[in-house]
Amino acid sequence: MKINMTSVFVDDQAKALRFYTEVLGFVKKHDEPVGEQDRWLTVVSPDEPGGTELLLEPAGHPAVKTYRDTLVQDGIPLAQFAVDDVKAEYERLRELGVRFTQEPVEMGPVAVAVFDDTCGNLIQIATQAQ
Repeated sequence: MKINMTSVFVDDQAKALRFYTEVLGFVKKHDEPVGEQDRWLTVVSPDEPGGTELLLEPAGHPAVKTYRDTLVQDGIPLAQFAVDDVKAEYERLRELGVRFTQEPVEMGPVAVAVFDDTCGNLIQIATQAQ
């Protein structure tokens, strides 16, 4: 068994696609209409085009707002992405205007930082500490 896909709820799929591709560097894999307004919209790492997909899922379900708002209020990331160097990625993303809620910090064997994805979520980046 392996993880094939995971998702993040997003307020606006077009805005999320721009952020996740143009800022974070993912590439679009699937973009299919679902109903009148929504899309089956996934992105993948350019390094692993056949790897785990991230579904940019519409946040229309009534439970989503409370769930995400509570996570953000408590500073809890919804997802974690691996990077080669947290400090370098932090600097790259800050230069692109990404707002971080937690600057890079080493926590035992890992280094982490947390940013706002502009779509209602906090995302953590992590790497093995150098």
